[in-house]
Amino acid sequence: MGKIQGLNFKEQYSEMAISEKELPPVNQQGLDIRSTPRDEMALYTLDTFPYEFAGREISIKFEMPEFTCVCPFSDFPDFATIRLEYVPNERCVELKSLKLYINSFRQVKIFHEHVINIILEDFVRACDPIAVEIEGDFNVRGNIKTRVSASYRKKRSEARG
Repeated sequence: MGKIQGLNFKEQYSEMAISEKELPPVNQQGLDIRSTPRDEMALYTLDTFPYEFAGREISIKFEMPEFTCVCPFSDFPDFATIRLEYVPNERCVELKSLKLYINSFRQVKIFHEHVINIILEDFVRACDPIAVEIEGDFNVRGNIKTRVSASYRKKRSEARG
């Protein structure tokens, strides 16, 4: 494995690499793309409580099967299951605030790739976890299934406990 027509993946990738100047322009279809600006999203604030066992690594997993946001192209709703797993440092997320935060995306026009990154950024900012992984498993739309994942890990020197 690792060979395609006599090339290894690294060689193959370097042959496919193109410069920014060679990329075709974005939005060649001329669609009206209107994402909600970050400062207009009006997202509920994530609240936290102290983790009394700082220094003891545990894994906390959440599955949120009713996530909804709005497609910036079509203005139709996008549905997903959001999975979040984290290792707390000194704070844990409060569940009601997480539910309200996730539900506050219902009127937000945003791309799948962007919403996962925003949730990750907001979660890290609120909880300061040792590690977090998030996945958005979006429902099939136009015969395409989308799954987006992102992660964060605190540097060992930054972890407390």
